[in-house]
Amino acid sequence: MDTAQNTPLSLIEDPDMGITLSDGCRLSARVWRPENSDTAPVPVILEYLPYRKRDGTTARDALTHPWFAERGYACVRVDMRGNGDSYGVMEDEYTPQEQADCIEVINWLAAQPWCSGTVGMMGISWGGFNGLQVAAHAPEPLKAVITLCSTVDRFADDIHYKGGCLLNENLGWGATMWAYSSRAPDPALRPDWREMWLERLEAEPFLPALWLRHQSRDAYWKQGSVIEEYSALKAKVLAIGGWGDSYKNAVPQLVEALPGAKGIVGPWVHKYPHFAIPEPRIGFLQEALRWWDRWLKGIDTGVEDDPDYRAYLMDGMRPATWTHERPGRWITEPTGATSHLPVKTLHLTDEGLQDTAAPLDRSVASPAHCGADGGEYCAIWLGPEMPGDQRQDDALSVCFDSGPLAQQMDILGAPRLHLRLACDKPQGQIAVRLNHIHPDGASARITYGVLNLSHRDSAENPQAMAPGAMTDITLDLDHIAYRIPKGHRLRVSISTAYWPLLWPAPEAAEVTLSSGQIDLPQRPTSGGDEYSFAPPTSAAPWETETLRPENHIRRQEIDRVTGIVSLIIEDDFGKLRDADHGLIAGSVAREVWRIHPDDPLSAKGTCHWTEELERDDIILRTETRSQMWSDATHFHLTARLEAYENDKLIYERDVTEDIKRHFM
Repeated sequence: MDTAQNTPLSLIEDPDMGITLSDGCRLSARVWRPENSDTAPVPVILEYLPYRKRDGTTARDALTHPWFAERGYACVRVDMRGNGDSYGVMEDEYTPQEQADCIEVINWLAAQPWCSGTVGMMGISWGGFNGLQVAAHAPEPLKAVITLCSTVDRFADDIHYKGGCLLNENLGWGATMWAYSSRAPDPALRPDWREMWLERLEAEPFLPALWLRHQSRDAYWKQGSVIEEYSALKAKVLAIGGWGDSYKNAVPQLVEALPGAKGIVGPWVHKYPHFAIPEPRIGFLQEALRWWDRWLKGIDTGVEDDPDYRAYLMDGMRPATWTHERPGRWITEPTGATSHLPVKTLHLTDEGLQDTAAPLDRSVASPAHCGADGGEYCAIWLGPEMPGDQRQDDALSVCFDSGPLAQQMDILGAPRLHLRLACDKPQGQIAVRLNHIHPDGASARITYGVLNLSHRDSAENPQAMAPGAMTDITLDLDHIAYRIPKGHRLRVSISTAYWPLLWPAPEAAEVTLSSGQIDLPQRPTSGGDEYSFAPPTSAAPWETETLRPENHIRRQEIDRVTGIVSLIIEDDFGKLRDADHGLIAGSVAREVWRIHPDDPLSAKGTCHWTEELERDDIILRTETRSQMWSDATHFHLTARLEAYENDKLIYERDVTEDIKRHFM
């Protein structure tokens, strides 16, 4: 380890460095680099996002990028085309254009006199995705990637579809981007900011409809899915995730597939692990610095000798929609992730979960609102977003319980369920939860998986079920690391609906089970931590003035007249003034998800975002609204975008889409 870098370097910061692409589009970058980098060039760490460096990711950027820069790196945070303070328009997520732009940026950065010629990419979520996607093109200067909370398969494991089922996050996150990308650049930086804004508003795509036109794993989803050709990834990859996040599977997948890749999974939600919750946090910046020093500077930091897989094995605890700390311990797998671990098989029988096979003849036809305690698909906003007590959903499912465990059980990996079943409709879905049952009956979700039964054999070429015919299916649940205490029980809970996580099938279906088993990857139980990380540290936090505090609401309602069940979400992210340059920004998100228990075609999702931006006497606001509902043959979507300058409506646009259901 090079200890000379323990003394932080003095920095130069540029809030709006221009990078002009070959087609003339100017991107805006915020740069932190050592003062002496003009004479002593340093490697670059690039984060490339649509989420606005000026007022969007500023809080986490402040904690992270200056810290690396003080230790001998140029940190470059780029607003991608059509977002923030960059020119151009954005057409979609993860496009070939996005990747080509990033490759140009990498080559431009590597050629700067203050750059040593080597580049690393780091990012979480969108930035974690495109780090892998760009690495698959193997630009010569790109030597290393740190990807957090990402995926290797855009169809199977993102916010659009899961197990071939349509996720309601397709509308929810699409509505978020409809709002995010509608915002103007900072008027202080661009004399033509109004023209840029109007161009952006006119070109802004309504992404939920675009994504919904691809209901199977076609070429659209294969583009940008690095699982298609792992061998294309030449950069050294450190993959990081969290058990409280939706992206639980990429880390072990990358560790198993890429020589030299390392993986870390903690208890966290969708956040960087030096400030994530639930705790324990880790010294992510120190861990990342070891990676950068080895692969961008050639310093022997010992990262190659680290265990391939470091995971936080969570102690089983009572269900809670939010917790600040998760008891457990760090465990290690020296080689590989989990595929080498032994498996314990339990059989689904009429008598519950048993060690040996026995008769099974059970049916399930869940009401459409089953799933109300599933929590958010992707916990991110630090509100009550985690799965709650599963007893209510278990009551609407068919359940298989084990006896009290004779000894504690450590599950590490992705449980796999095999079922022989029949469905009485051509289109149906199942949701499978592995739950931890406490002695008093409290039910905590350990992990889960879902399957569109038409995708049972192929996500690329789905086929309808033959009603009443028995068929064999296999379903992988999400990866997890979890300890069930001695004397507690396991439960496999199966339902035919999982609202509001999944959009329902067009008809209420009954599924009959004739045999089944679940394979649980086991790890010999251990005592304390098998690995120790440095404590979390960071650069100084972003300095702001709070003009409106944030507030988060989750509320369930039942209309006793109509029978409609509603989930109401209100996220006021507050309103802040940047203490450095004075820009004021605020946002409020509202979602409502409604359904009648007896009618899957009653499902409806509604989203409304308000985005605020103020600079001196300029007051800007966008209001975006989105709705989705369906009938037996089509999905129906509407959206509206309104832009206001000093409370005067200056732009409006409506979108209406009717999209045929395709085995969905």
